[in-house]
Amino acid sequence: MPPSRKVSQSLGCDEYLGSGKVVDKCGVCGGDNTTCRLVSGMFKHSVSKIGYHKIVEIPEGATKINVTEMVKSRNYLALRSRSGRSIINGNWAIDRPGNYEGGGTMFTYRRPNEISSTAGESFLAEGPTNEILEVYMIFQQPNPGIHYEYVLPSKNTVKPQQTTHTDEGGGRHQSHLPDNQVPAVVPPKHDREYNWKLTGTTECSASCGKGFRYSVFHCVHRLNNVEVSNALCESSSHPAPQEEACNLQPCPAFWDIGEWSECSKTCGLGMQHRQVPCRQVYANRTLNVHMSRCRHLEQPETASTCQLKICSEWQIRSEWTSCSVPCGLGQRSREVHCVSNVGDFVPDQECNMNLRPTNIENCDMGACAKSWFYTEWGNRCSAECGMGVQTRGVLCLTNHISSLPLEGCGSERPADSQVCNNGPCDNRTEWFTGPWSQVQRRQKALAGTF
Repeated sequence: MPPSRKVSQSLGCDEYLGSGKVVDKCGVCGGDNTTCRLVSGMFKHSVSKIGYHKIVEIPEGATKINVTEMVKSRNYLALRSRSGRSIINGNWAIDRPGNYEGGGTMFTYRRPNEISSTAGESFLAEGPTNEILEVYMIFQQPNPGIHYEYVLPSKNTVKPQQTTHTDEGGGRHQSHLPDNQVPAVVPPKHDREYNWKLTGTTECSASCGKGFRYSVFHCVHRLNNVEVSNALCESSSHPAPQEEACNLQPCPAFWDIGEWSECSKTCGLGMQHRQVPCRQVYANRTLNVHMSRCRHLEQPETASTCQLKICSEWQIRSEWTSCSVPCGLGQRSREVHCVSNVGDFVPDQECNMNLRPTNIENCDMGACAKSWFYTEWGNRCSAECGMGVQTRGVLCLTNHISSLPLEGCGSERPADSQVCNNGPCDNRTEWFTGPWSQVQRRQKALAGTF
């Protein structure tokens, strides 16, 4: 019959079948959780300097350790011993999620899926620790808050004596009961009709790198050794399982491929990197080993190009406007916009400011007028016959836009009048009136009073 892992009753923490005793949160078999105290807190400090920032120290003897980032972020948790030995995410290298040994216990490092989950990082350990451990945050963006807790033995309490095991040879372990534990009375062997018999072992817990297998006992008839229901045997007389190491040959080394870092650029062609250490499994622990042990395997790439999206670009959306002045120095402008790869206007910061086309420039419309201007001569002469005068308009136009001082149009002003002659005045008679005399003016004035 093939080996079976099933036993008739569960084994209590006191190693007695069917006792029902379990280990409380303080690690006491059958305890009531009164011999320890819970320590917890929240790290909410705001930091601005990129790098490692200490969160809390976990003292020696701590159990039920839980450090959890409240919300997913670009920050990372890190753990090291007080002596400086890195356990998780040390020396600026980001480890893959998994199990890591440190401080006398095994830590489970978790980093939820970066796309489908909003949960933050965490690491947990059962403990107890055998040295002081330091928890850090690798700061890269505002801290969303980090919760930590662990359990410590209470002060002024006597820790109950724990069940111990001593190696009696051949891999067999015998239990030493606490002083207050009375062993079950085992009936004499000749009084029992059924006995426990070793029928095989369990499968090895590991295919390589050291695993363990355990003895399997079945209940049999004392006279003919025929297997019967395990319920017919006394559970208190069930032999303690024997542990035996197996498959001790080393597991083959392998490249442990880490997660890609964020792309070095938010748009366009960038670079991303990942850790690819050589690792090897031994006794259910995954250890870093020298890269030479993986030389028979092709090493995965540690750097790669990446592109999150196509970068926005500058576009000229209009021709130059007319110069702002009709003459002299002025300015002209045109529309320049940062445009996304789907044609939308986006803030200028999304485009390369060093490549921005100019949208305002000076323009020179040439020198403004700065000379005498005049009209044609008038058609009429001031005298209908003989010598008269003919006129025209004369104007000095200067550059009223330039900031240079006005200098006028010079001293040689063109003539605005000239002599004209409509011919001789012969054989022409006409009346000419002269001024009134003094007497005539007085008579004319008196006549006006009546």
